[in-house]
Amino acid sequence: MPGPKDLDPSSSPRALLGAELRHAREKVGLTQEELGQPLFVSGSFIGQLEAGTRRMMPEYAVKIDEILETGGFFARNCQASTKSKYPDHFAEAAEAEAIATAIKEYAPLLIPGLLQTEPYARSIFRAYQPTATDEVIDGLVAARLERAHLLDDPTKPLLWVVLDEAVLRRTVGERVEMAGALHHVAAMVRCHRVIVQVLPFGAGAHAAMNGALKLMAFEDAPALAYLEVLGAGRLEDDPATVARYELSYDLVRAMALSPKESLALIESVAEDYAYEEQP
Repeated sequence: MPGPKDLDPSSSPRALLGAELRHAREKVGLTQEELGQPLFVSGSFIGQLEAGTRRMMPEYAVKIDEILETGGFFARNCQASTKSKYPDHFAEAAEAEAIATAIKEYAPLLIPGLLQTEPYARSIFRAYQPTATDEVIDGLVAARLERAHLLDDPTKPLLWVVLDEAVLRRTVGERVEMAGALHHVAAMVRCHRVIVQVLPFGAGAHAAMNGALKLMAFEDAPALAYLEVLGAGRLEDDPATVARYELSYDLVRAMALSPKESLALIESVAEDYAYEEQP
């Protein structure tokens, strides 16, 4: 009997690869835990590969082919699932974000990518890479704005963001551009597409002072947490670890201003940027 055909890279390769993995695993009668053991990963990690929320890296693909006797199918096709328009450290998180049912994020320094305007994003990328060509910056900005189309659906995913007050006070780009960026966030709140709260400076010490935090929930896979630092990031899928980060997020959310108070502050600061004289 012929084996499975190679995947078409243009047709959601990660989801197709995950479906093939589930089929091959069930065909040989292994549970997710049993397949994970020789790979030194959890059963939930195998579930995330099958659901398409995690990438299948080449070293896993080779071993999976050996265990499931799939004739090199996964080793040949995993490359299609790893190609991405995003930076390496963020690619897996961005692709998981695209199929999440709910996203909760604490942003200590920047407006989250899904809520950024074009001038705001461009100023950030130029600050990150001051010597990059315009073409490189254009590509990064285009990829970030394309991500924002995730919010074109009027109801999903649920996006709940807590902004540190520092996000409002740090001027990114020209003051008029900063005003536009904050007005955009406010508009997304007013059209009931996102929930945004502001954590004021007066709140003092809080549970997420170590940095940015993104939590993602999925319909058919365990939740993930994404942590990012300068030029690097990692996904966490251990249930106990994710639960700890969820508690941190809930504590920060509890200390933040209410959504109504937060919207008033965001719009007030936006007006300050729009009308204050340049120093």
